[in-house]
Amino acid sequence: MVKDRIKVGHCILKNRMVKAPIYSDSCVKGRITEDTIRHYEDRTGDGRFGLVVIEHSFVRQDGMAGPAQLSAADDRAIEDIRKLCEIIHRNGSAAILQINHGGCAAEKSFCGCDPVSPSGISISCGLPGSKPNTQKPGILTKNEILALEDAYIRAARRGMEAGCDGIEIHSAHGYMLNQFYSPISNKRTDQYNGYTLEGRTRIHREIIRGVRQAIGDQPLLAIRIGGCDYMEGGTRIEDTVEASKAYEELGVDLIDISGGLCSFVRPGHTEPGYFGEISEAVKKEVGIPVLLTGGVKTLADADMLLEQGKADLIGVGRIITAQADWGRELLS
Repeated sequence: MVKDRIKVGHCILKNRMVKAPIYSDSCVKGRITEDTIRHYEDRTGDGRFGLVVIEHSFVRQDGMAGPAQLSAADDRAIEDIRKLCEIIHRNGSAAILQINHGGCAAEKSFCGCDPVSPSGISISCGLPGSKPNTQKPGILTKNEILALEDAYIRAARRGMEAGCDGIEIHSAHGYMLNQFYSPISNKRTDQYNGYTLEGRTRIHREIIRGVRQAIGDQPLLAIRIGGCDYMEGGTRIEDTVEASKAYEELGVDLIDISGGLCSFVRPGHTEPGYFGEISEAVKKEVGIPVLLTGGVKTLADADMLLEQGKADLIGVGRIITAQADWGRELLS
C-alpha cells in the first residue's frame, strides 16, 4: 500500500510516504547553508518520497521559533526556498513549504523582537520538554491579528514564487496558530475567543481563505493540526474532526495530524502512529487525504497503519533525520 499512488488535490503523488517538516537546525539568520543543502540532498535522494514538506519557516521576524530556523519572512528567502525545491524536484518528489509563526516560542535573544501571543500566556513549544519563554508575550490586538494573517499570505506567495507545489500551514506543537486553537493558551473573549471552536479556529479559517486565494486553485494546500493536547482542559479529538471538516470546505487538500501542546510526542505512547486515534477519526469524516506522522520506523509500520485505515499517507521525521538513507526500499 505504501507504494501506491495517491491524488492530493490536483497533485498525483507516486507513493504515500512523506518526509515530514522536521527542523534541520542548519540555517543562519534564516538563510540556508551548505548543511541545509546536504540535509535535503541526502534525505530526498532518488525520489524516495511522494511528498517532501520543507521544514517550518517563519513568516515574520517576530515569529522565529529557533535560532537556526528557515525564513520565509521576506523576498530574500525566495532564492533559498527555490534551491531546496530544485533539489527535491530533481530527486523526483513533490515539495510543499510549511509556514509558521512561533508565537510565545519566539525569544528576543535570537529573533530580536518581543514575543506575541493570543492571550499573553507563555507555554512550552516545539521540542518536548522545552521550557516556556521567560519573557511574557504581548497580546495581539485585532489589527495585529489581521497583519499576522497577511504575513502568512505573503510567505505563501514566496513559497509559490520559489517553485513549491503547494503550502502547508503549521498549527501544531504549541506554536502561534496552535496557541489560538487550544483553550489552554487562548483566553480571549473577542471573535477569536478560546471558549468556542468557532472562535479558536477563526484565524485558521481566515488564513486558509487568504492563502488559497493567493496561491490559486491548483497548488496543494495542507494544514498541520495539533489534533489533541492530551492535557486537562485542552483540545479534544472531537474538536479536530469538526475543524478539519470546516477546513476541507474552505479548500484545504490535505489534513496533517500531529500533537498539540504535547508537541510531537504523545505521553505514554511510542508505538507506530501514536496519533492514529486522531487521524482515524478525522479520516472517517472528511473526503480529503489525511497524513499521520509519529513513531514510524519501517515501511512495514507504514503499511500496517494504511491497512488499518489510520490515514492515507504516512510521514517520517526523526528516523529520516537520524538515518539519511532510510526508505530506499521504496525504490525496489
